[in-house]
Amino acid sequence: MPQRPPTVLEPRKTPVQARSTASVDAILQATIQVLLQVGKERLTTTRVADRAGVSIGTLYQYFPNKTALLQAALKRHLAEVVAAVEHVCREQQGKTAREMVTALITAFLNVKIRKVKTSVAFYAVSSDIDGASVALQMQARIDKAIVHMLSTACDAPGANLQLIADTLQGALTGVTRRLLEAGASEQQFEAMKLELIFLACAYLDASSTRASSVCAGH
Repeated sequence: MPQRPPTVLEPRKTPVQARSTASVDAILQATIQVLLQVGKERLTTTRVADRAGVSIGTLYQYFPNKTALLQAALKRHLAEVVAAVEHVCREQQGKTAREMVTALITAFLNVKIRKVKTSVAFYAVSSDIDGASVALQMQARIDKAIVHMLSTACDAPGANLQLIADTLQGALTGVTRRLLEAGASEQQFEAMKLELIFLACAYLDASSTRASSVCAGH
């Protein structure tokens, strides 16, 4: 039985001119709008092109199929989350570890709350568009930003900054996804934000104490 050719996910070409960039922006925005309106099964490249106000030929210049289109839209969505995290991590450099994680958690939840429906919709289609690989790429950027931020802390958050960053990000993404998929209210998000800050600060305090104990033992 002949093997099926692999699904092409990467865009056909990268826009270089302002007009081309505007077309791609319109297409990706339309993809999210159509996804929210009719769902993944009824989303088609024709529907997206119509919503974006471009020809189907223009859409196919950049995206070979529906899967590539959805994956590109997911990357755009997650890039906004990463940008917000990277921004707050730069702003918090040189502060205490507690101040850092408080600002980090607040920024992460705020950007997620702004686009609740979009986040939930992408959770639902993630497995169909290799969303796990996309998420891993974005998580690596977030990890890097958190590690660099913590390395500038005016107090000592702990010895293994990479492990601390992984733990913080795991708690953030896990709890946030659970809240989003459960349809949590804004009040529930606010309450969980305070709990996450309490959890993160207690974890950092414990990590710092543990690191000091290990150093003293040597």
